[in-house]
Amino acid sequence: MNKGGGGGGGAGGAGGTGPTAAAAAAAAQRQKALMQRVETDISHIVDNFSHLVNVSRVNEPTVRNTQEAFMAEMRAARMVMAADSLLKLVSELKQTAIFAGFASLNDHVDQRTSEFNHQAQKTNQLLARIGDDAAAALKELESHYYSSSQRSLGF
Repeated sequence: MNKGGGGGGGAGGAGGTGPTAAAAAAAAQRQKALMQRVETDISHIVDNFSHLVNVSRVNEPTVRNTQEAFMAEMRAARMVMAADSLLKLVSELKQTAIFAGFASLNDHVDQRTSEFNHQAQKTNQLLARIGDDAAAALKELESHYYSSSQRSLGF
């Protein structure tokens, strides 16, 4: 259903992030439910159409024709309702594909942003520690140089 949101998760990088297994299972379950709705609506259309064709036979008695006309109207109304349900389903699928993709992308972007902020913080701490170590080592080297006998010889 949402191939764009699920495909981007595999290239997540550090720690295998991306859409979780629970989200993938929920998407699969939703897709299965939507497919069942499609099959149900289509079977209703086919059943009602076949009943409509069966009822449309011409008979002589007036009462029977009235009953069959009522049945034909009822079956036609049910076909229209099933077709309307299919149209609503298509609209819902379009909206789900659009908005679920955005929601998944936003969640993934938020997660990656927090990971990168944490990594930047660790990097800044590491750089500060390296700077402190380098300053301490330079100070120690300067004290050795100024107190050494090599300095007094003129090198």
